[in-house]
Amino acid sequence: MIQEKPISSLPGILMLFIVTLIIPLAWIGGVVSFAVAVKTDANVIAIGLALVLVFTLIGWFILLFGFYKVEPNQSAVLTLFGRYVGTNRRPGLHLNNPFYIKKKISLRVRNFESGRLKVNDLNGSPIEIAAIVVWEVNDSAEAVFNVDEYESFVHIQSEAAIRSMSSIYPYEAHEEGEASLRSTPMEISEKMRSEIQDRLAKAGLHVIEARISHLAYSPEIAQAMLQRQQAEAIIAARQRIVEGAVGMVEQALTSLKEKGLVDLDDERRAAMVSNLLVVLCSDQATQPVVNTGSIY
Repeated sequence: MIQEKPISSLPGILMLFIVTLIIPLAWIGGVVSFAVAVKTDANVIAIGLALVLVFTLIGWFILLFGFYKVEPNQSAVLTLFGRYVGTNRRPGLHLNNPFYIKKKISLRVRNFESGRLKVNDLNGSPIEIAAIVVWEVNDSAEAVFNVDEYESFVHIQSEAAIRSMSSIYPYEAHEEGEASLRSTPMEISEKMRSEIQDRLAKAGLHVIEARISHLAYSPEIAQAMLQRQQAEAIIAARQRIVEGAVGMVEQALTSLKEKGLVDLDDERRAAMVSNLLVVLCSDQATQPVVNTGSIY
């Protein structure tokens, strides 16, 4: 595999000064010498000067194609007749072999949002998922020569990684501590970034961040899943209410016994527990019945 290697170049500002000022002055001097040689009938010298002037003019014109600039956070990949010769990352104006082909590559941080992908989670439930991927070019040579159209490669491979990652996690956790797409976003983001990075490493690309931007059940099951979530929420709330009610009843019975306010037999204790649980666990406010006689 081709990997990036640096290449040296001549300072562009200095060489531009030489090419645009000194060489034209030397060429003008050659023209004057050629005119003098023709006037003095020095034919051999005149012909030699003429050839030198012609080749100098051609060389000067070709040399102009060797200038190129590199902007900040940009690199230039140089090739010579199909052979990779090096990469220049130094910002500024440069001069290299005019026959080099220069391909500019942006090293800036880029991002894109994938389309909403319809996939099945670990439980086989159809879901919709989309993600934002932040990436940059790490190796210019690999990005240019190892893959065809690396930007398209990023999009396709990222979507494939998102599909693969989504199938190994459930939409939501059904057990405590279980990782899921919905309840553990940090773990899912890191897993997604790692999955995408493994696919893009061969292209010299670095994934900085990947996170879910959209997550929902598919429309055909969304209503059913919403009802299930509501039922699970109601059950969880009821469990919490019952646990609290039992604790309050236990505290009340213990307090009555310790303070000796009333001595209840098993039957009366059971009735009191039942009444307290009804009051504490009821959805609506209960209406008390006042007993004005003996409890026995």
